Amino acid sequence: MTSRLLLLLSLAALASCSAANNESSSNRKNQGPVAHNTVVECILYDGMTKQSAQLSTIDSGAEVQVMDTVDSYFVKARVSKDGKVLNGYMYRTCFPQR
Repeated sequence: MTSRLLLLLSLAALASCSAANNESSSNRKNQGPVAHNTVVECILYDGMTKQSAQLSTIDSGAEVQVMDTVDSYFVKARVSKDGKVLNGYMYRTCFPQR
């Protein structure tokens, strides 16, 4: 009887840990764009390769709205330049390490 009770308590503890992890990861996905300033002059591309078309050159110190961290090399970004809003991809190395 004691072993069954111990088993049920263990399963309940594991289930609560799993639910807590799912809640914290879903909260991060719902965040909006986060403002970052570039540390070097960078290029905003329309795709995630260097062969992609260049949408704009972003000056050092410019504010960029980072919308998503796409992969280990690129972030999805939104930039306002010359009265236009441009969406594209930038290298992560454009921003300071956090």
